[in-house]
Amino acid sequence: MSTVESMKAREILDSRGNPTLQVEVELSDGTIGRAAVPSGASTGKYEAVELRDSGSRFNGLGVLRAVNNVNEDIAAAIVGMSATEQAAIDRRLTELDGTANKSRLGANAILGTSLAVAHAAANLAHTPLYHHLGRASTYTLPVPMMNILNGGKHAANSTDFQEFMVVPAGASSFRHALQMGTEVYHCLTEVLKDKGLNTNVGDEGGFAPSLSSNKQAIEAVLSAIEKAGYKPGRDCFIALDPAASEFYKDGRYTLAKEGASLNTNEMVNYYVNWTSSYPIISLEDGLAEDDWDGWQLLTQRLGSKIQLVGDDLYTTNVNR
Repeated sequence: MSTVESMKAREILDSRGNPTLQVEVELSDGTIGRAAVPSGASTGKYEAVELRDSGSRFNGLGVLRAVNNVNEDIAAAIVGMSATEQAAIDRRLTELDGTANKSRLGANAILGTSLAVAHAAANLAHTPLYHHLGRASTYTLPVPMMNILNGGKHAANSTDFQEFMVVPAGASSFRHALQMGTEVYHCLTEVLKDKGLNTNVGDEGGFAPSLSSNKQAIEAVLSAIEKAGYKPGRDCFIALDPAASEFYKDGRYTLAKEGASLNTNEMVNYYVNWTSSYPIISLEDGLAEDDWDGWQLLTQRLGSKIQLVGDDLYTTNVNR
């Protein structure tokens, strides 16, 4: 058994150039584990609190408060615990924070610590992190869902919907799926150029052209699939993450690009019509995080036909 000897948090920059937290854990035998905390541009209001500093430094996005919480409160509670007892570590962190949404210590401080300990324990066992956590004899990689066209908060002046993804579910292996998705991505460059559209990218790496409608976006992706030599609905499919909470206000869904204001029933019908017309197999955050009646209707209409994902809806919160 190796215990947590020390831990140190520091402020680093993420891929968007914004501050985030990195935690480094050293075990009693000298093994090191490090983890950096990811951050999203679009977050649901019920998500665990990502503790930021406010003020003028880094436009208020600094994380020195979270860093200090790791280096003082969390370190005092975790040092001396067994690094191989991940559940006990996580339980201790949750109890130490004591809030329902991790607002005292910060979800970033808690997650960074938990991940760093997990990495240290995996390094201690000389095994990859996935094997340390999974402990299975065989593994199946998921079908990748590649965000190749960005809108919403991920790209200004693009589409109302936040993400249009290509899903190479017809691939024979993960390696093949990765190849297919990459080929479609590069073909999308040509499709957009042929239409006289820009090929700038959004902050998640997908293209962010100025389009007149969400329909134009999905049809551009379908054209890219065909241009890459694949058949939509057999080789490659479409996944959507509209992030509907971002365009939901006063009980209506406002699709600015289309000049439409829809009630819940109309928004559900919108998706039903799209899934009948296009090879869509997954819909994430199709309705707003507080539209519980709408989610019931959406599940009744589409739950047996496609994958429905609640991100802003559930925010990994057990009660929700």
